Amino acid sequence: MKVILLQDVKSLGKKGEVVNVSDGYARNFVLPQGLGLEANAKNMNDLKLQNANADKIAKEQLEAAQELAKVLETKEVIVKMKSGEGGRTFGSISSKEIAVAAKEQCALELDKKKIQLPEAIKSLGVYEVSVKLHTKVTGKLKVKVVEE
Repeated sequence: MKVILLQDVKSLGKKGEVVNVSDGYARNFVLPQGLGLEANAKNMNDLKLQNANADKIAKEQLEAAQELAKVLETKEVIVKMKSGEGGRTFGSISSKEIAVAAKEQCALELDKKKIQLPEAIKSLGVYEVSVKLHTKVTGKLKVKVVEE
């Protein structure tokens, strides 16, 4: 019997796949547990429509991430940091501080976990910081660290 999986099943496959299982296994386990549906014409058509919708949403998210990456290229965020004699700084700039500054200055909602710092920013100057916007899109944001 052909079954459309509604969830990931360890020994069968991933959600949305059409798999062939024995009739007894399908009737006694897969269908009662809500792990799958019988692969008839109606259910196959519903699966096809769901996949098309998911592809459309993924494409829209990718395009939105690309647009945001273009916007990030033009923006510069200024972060103030205390420093002592000779330009030595106290502490470092974290991704959280960059995210807060981007929200205040540029009205950009950036997740602090998506901001990728190669190493901690511990001195004054201008830095380019990578922001992971999508699995395929990474934007660059300029961060200017000035004395407070």
